[in-house]
Amino acid sequence: MAACAGFLIAVLWMDLMFDSQVLRHRGAEELPESVLSSLAAYYHRATTTSRPMGHLIALVMAILLGSLIVRFATGDDPVWLIAVSVVLAGVPIALALMRTVRNAARLGARADSIAGQSRRARSIFGDHVFCLASLTAFLILWLSPT
Repeated sequence: MAACAGFLIAVLWMDLMFDSQVLRHRGAEELPESVLSSLAAYYHRATTTSRPMGHLIALVMAILLGSLIVRFATGDDPVWLIAVSVVLAGVPIALALMRTVRNAARLGARADSIAGQSRRARSIFGDHVFCLASLTAFLILWLSPT
């Protein structure tokens, strides 16, 4: 599970290297074209042309959640540990599957107005920061002696 969380944290870190471009323009309603084109090119590659890597990320997410189910089923871990872990890993995974990937694909396709692309870029950044914090907490929890 720690390896899965570490892998997902690394993916988030790579995403955030691009996402951080939005921070310089916090006061502006619309992001500059140079920022949007950079983000759109990255997310087009990440969501559309880099297959099967996206499937690998989904597989790692499934392995992580499956491992938690197995750990719960064997009963070797405290229930609180599994419950907290499900929240720390499950919420960001659900967020990614239900919103972040869709927003990234739309941004990569440049399917919205400039204002819409700007909102999506900021939403993706926020999602990634939340997911990074949550998965880092998950990793710390599992690497710490209980």
